[in-house]
Amino acid sequence: MTRPDAHWILGPGALGRLIGLRLASGAAPSTRVTLIGRRRLPSEQTLVSPRGETLCARVDAATLETLPAMSPAMVHLTTKAYVAEAAHAALAPHLPAGTPLVLWQNGFGCQPRLSQRHDGPVLCATTTEGAYLEDNLEDKVASDTRVVHAGRGETLIGALNGRHVEIAGELATKLTAAGLPARAVTDIRQRLWQKLAVNAAINPRAARFGIRNGQLRDRPFRPMVESIIAEVAEILAAEGIDPPGAGGNERAEESQKDGGLEGWRTLVWRVVEGTAGNRASMLQDVMAGRPTEHDAILGPLLAAAQAHTLTAPRLAELANWLQARELAGSADSC
Repeated sequence: MTRPDAHWILGPGALGRLIGLRLASGAAPSTRVTLIGRRRLPSEQTLVSPRGETLCARVDAATLETLPAMSPAMVHLTTKAYVAEAAHAALAPHLPAGTPLVLWQNGFGCQPRLSQRHDGPVLCATTTEGAYLEDNLEDKVASDTRVVHAGRGETLIGALNGRHVEIAGELATKLTAAGLPARAVTDIRQRLWQKLAVNAAINPRAARFGIRNGQLRDRPFRPMVESIIAEVAEILAAEGIDPPGAGGNERAEESQKDGGLEGWRTLVWRVVEGTAGNRASMLQDVMAGRPTEHDAILGPLLAAAQAHTLTAPRLAELANWLQARELAGSADSC
């Protein structure tokens, strides 16, 4: 039996809990949310808004071993990109055929594979909403009960093959009603590449220097970000990815004379401004000693650069630093 509007959130980190708590508190009264993690989280959760207001909500909590008896109307996969496929494989046997799946991962790697593998409609979502788990002041670990909505943005939803428009539209309407502005699009592949470009410009630098997004606007960090934007713009131009704002009009054509650099610059700095108080997800991972999503974010860009015989020294330097950090962490734990 399927609940009329039951949403399972698999991977309830900062983004997963933001989505779940917004849906639980701001969508239709019939919406039921279950947070599914490696361990069972408390049902009482608190969301801190960008204005500092607190919103308390009660949600169901479960693990893969204690899933609800009723099947979901939709599953949101909000794990990190590097564990998304394994998480899906663990959950898939418990899902009825045809269950819609929404992928919220950064980068562009697991989305095509899961779109082919999942037995049901698959939507991809890209968002500029910012969230992080509030630190527990006593033991200095991420809170099990409090998530901070640090920056407002927009969410775009669609299928890689352009199908499932109605499902995408219904979800976008529901998220918007819950306080997360969203809209359905038919060019989600293009949008995922755009989000990847933004993440590549913001996340690694914020993680490397331990700063919040807004600090990237200041020296010495701003020129560093500008140099990354330039590399990304050149790579994506070679890859045939249109710059933001490209639409065939005279202004868009003028903006593409520089390879779309100005469009990419505008997009990145707009996101930095909108998420100024946020800790980038990669910074959160570094602070917690977890692996980062550098393979999913920087990997596709570096592979594209190599394919087009382009150099990307700054992207490569950041990727090498992140990889070395993780290798050092693995050695320390041996």
